[in-house]
Amino acid sequence: MFRLVALTALALLPALARSHEMSIAELEVRETTAGEFFWQWTAVNDKTPSTDSLTLHWPEPCAAEANIVRCGEQGLRGTFAIEGVGRQQYSAVLAKVYWLDGQSRVLTLTAAQSKVQLYGSAEDRRGTVEIARAYTVLGVEHILTGYDHLLFVMSLLFLVGFNRRLLYTITAFTLAHSLTLALAALGLLTLRSPPVEATIALSIVLVAGEALHDRKTLARRWPAVVAFLFGLVHGLGFAGALKDIGLPQHNLSVALLTFNVGVEVGQLMVVAAAYLAYRALAAWPRLAVGRAPALYAIGTVAAYWSIERIAGIVV
Repeated sequence: MFRLVALTALALLPALARSHEMSIAELEVRETTAGEFFWQWTAVNDKTPSTDSLTLHWPEPCAAEANIVRCGEQGLRGTFAIEGVGRQQYSAVLAKVYWLDGQSRVLTLTAAQSKVQLYGSAEDRRGTVEIARAYTVLGVEHILTGYDHLLFVMSLLFLVGFNRRLLYTITAFTLAHSLTLALAALGLLTLRSPPVEATIALSIVLVAGEALHDRKTLARRWPAVVAFLFGLVHGLGFAGALKDIGLPQHNLSVALLTFNVGVEVGQLMVVAAAYLAYRALAAWPRLAVGRAPALYAIGTVAAYWSIERIAGIVV
């Protein structure tokens, strides 16, 4: 029945053997004397970006020499851009700028928004549209590269099928992870990342296992309830990624809302693609035999993640 999902799962499994991580580079820019700045890449996940993959373009008339940028009396003011974002391994750059007076500002640059305006101080004057566009793209990128979240959605498709109940199930999942994402991003709910990631992996194992049989269990009778409960945990996973990306001090609500919108857009893209493929391949009954192997494969990968993440908690 679920030919599209089966084919998609089997095709992606070779790349799913590891947990998802957004490719984010971190840049630190610190004012050392008036109008003079020192910059350096900082390591993320023990990896330091190479200048061969990311090229910095400083505002005019700033003059760059090695890791020193001299901007004179006007300070760091004008258009700052990074070339290469989104082309290779880095989907975003988190730039942290520190001024002599103790102020700081966090900039998020993506392939869709590879340049920002600097105003010589920490005052964040980015327009609402600019922030909304950047964080929407980041949300889409996160869900499409978040293999554990994708496998959970695919497991739900196997469990529920393409019918009216799928609408309720996906809606429940969306409401749940939107709630905990907002609470965690605003600092109202805090949990350690390792247990959250382990629970996310276990949720995939459970749903994939339930989809393998026809017994009238809770997951079969009330899939929306199961999706909501596990969605609360997945939202904490989204919040962890958003914490790594950073939120602007101003327009925080816009950034939070549009990141969540991006996550939903990416999720709906996956479901829509699955439905279109299912309709296109509906005349191939032999493909139904791939359903069980795909679920076993999904469960195996998720079980591996579970063991790995639980071991990380214990050790």
